[in-house]
Amino acid sequence: MASKITAAQVKELRDKTQVGMMDAKKALVASEGDMDKAIDFLREKGIAKAKKKSGNVAANGLARVKVSGNTAAIIEVNSETDFVATNDTFNALVDTVADTIAAQQPADLDAALALKTTDGDTLNDAIVKTTQITSENVQLRRFAVVKKTDGQVFGSYLHQGGQIAAVVVLEGADEATAKDVAMHVAAINPEFVSKDDIPADRLAHEREVLKQEALNEGKPEKIVEKMVEGRLHKFLSEISLADQPFVKDGDQTVSQFVASKGGKLVNFVRYEVGEGIEKPKSDLAKEVNDQING
Repeated sequence: MASKITAAQVKELRDKTQVGMMDAKKALVASEGDMDKAIDFLREKGIAKAKKKSGNVAANGLARVKVSGNTAAIIEVNSETDFVATNDTFNALVDTVADTIAAQQPADLDAALALKTTDGDTLNDAIVKTTQITSENVQLRRFAVVKKTDGQVFGSYLHQGGQIAAVVVLEGADEATAKDVAMHVAAINPEFVSKDDIPADRLAHEREVLKQEALNEGKPEKIVEKMVEGRLHKFLSEISLADQPFVKDGDQTVSQFVASKGGKLVNFVRYEVGEGIEKPKSDLAKEVNDQING
């Protein structure tokens, strides 16, 4: 008769090996509650080794866009070094993640990791295997599922093979126009689609700051409002995609370019690999010394 596995046993094994709850429970069931055998089971499967790597900072990697009908998936998978990011095994994993998420459209990261791939593994299993092969912490950091209607078009663009990825949705126009806008998004990094999407309190704050700035410059009250509107327009052109000068033709804004092709901006998502991750400072002398004395 199989032994009953307690929550305390699962917690103890997780603390010892840093593996996930389901992996810990599976190992304990397989080893009939024997802690040492459960640890061996995890080591044999390569899971414990993979999880040990999870404390390392993964700030390199690749972003990818996969379009499937009226659905697009944009993803970021991280590795510790840019060397591994160029590895065939890592690239194959990134393709698998993008394909699986585009096909199955999970709601969140946990749901994504539990998805079954075409070879029957979960995405989490595939990530663990890649960690074993590369000996680096590999993680699915984030993803977005973007939808369009039949009357809309997707445009996508990868910069430097996937260091930056952008996907754009346009109403009308065509895929070539949408790709041009995706290239612009990748290069210029807007925050919002249009000024209508900028929170009212942020606009009001910017307007007040610009007004005080103009008054402090000693400008007459009657021309301050005009100056504020001019400077606010510049502010919008920095953060709103619609108002930015189009990167391929600075004489027109992005919204004017899209309108000239019979289209309208709907949505965009832009991922830059490693953005927002604090990378540890490298001390080469210390690393060499540690290796010599290690």
